[in-house]
Amino acid sequence: MTSRRTVRRVVSLVPSLTEAVAATAPELLVGATDWCEHPPGLDVVRIGGTKNPDVRRIAALAPDVVLANEEENRAPDLDALRAAGLDVLVTEVRTLEQGFAELARALTEGCGLPSPGWLADARDAWRDVPALRPEVRAVVPVWRRPWMVLGRDTFAGDLLARLGVRHAYEGHAERYPRVPLDELTSCGADLVVLPDEPYRFARDDGPEAFPSLPAALVSGRHLTWYGPSLVGAPGVLGEGVRAAFR
Repeated sequence: MTSRRTVRRVVSLVPSLTEAVAATAPELLVGATDWCEHPPGLDVVRIGGTKNPDVRRIAALAPDVVLANEEENRAPDLDALRAAGLDVLVTEVRTLEQGFAELARALTEGCGLPSPGWLADARDAWRDVPALRPEVRAVVPVWRRPWMVLGRDTFAGDLLARLGVRHAYEGHAERYPRVPLDELTSCGADLVVLPDEPYRFARDDGPEAFPSLPAALVSGRHLTWYGPSLVGAPGVLGEGVRAAFR
């Protein structure tokens, strides 16, 4: 049997992974980005943003591993960290099952931890999750000015599909295409899903652009993060979608 690696210091460049390590072994975290807001009150060195981490500050923390993501972090920054002699573990998450697998890899292989109970709870929460029947077709903006929506091959799109919500641009050539508003409002959708991140859509900022569609205002953390939030995500997202049709 291969023993787990000994890891005592972890820097995370991904909010989802920061929360995952903090929920499992908080004593390991020594650095995280300015965007790592969960858990509240996290007391670690802040090393800049996900797109502009301070490589020198990270290297000075002497982490045993740096956790990153191929979508959230830029390849040149990750190359610079490797050039500084740091071990960088990069996750790729496009589906829920991939999210579970990458969480297990980051925590067990990357951080030398046993698989946490909350990860098993998350798998259970998404097993046989109630889905809308019949399915509904939705537009899912992630930004405005310009309008950008979920396209092909996204983690958030996979979560919504498991809840019975197929998004209108799932077959688009791009993962986050820019689409003019007049096209979004005439694409034949039944619903608009408006998360509060990365753009902070709200009751007075978003629904007015889709006056003919019911609007589901949902938690962006539960829709786009892979980590402990996955335990509650089916209930939170499902309730948000159902509430739009009441």
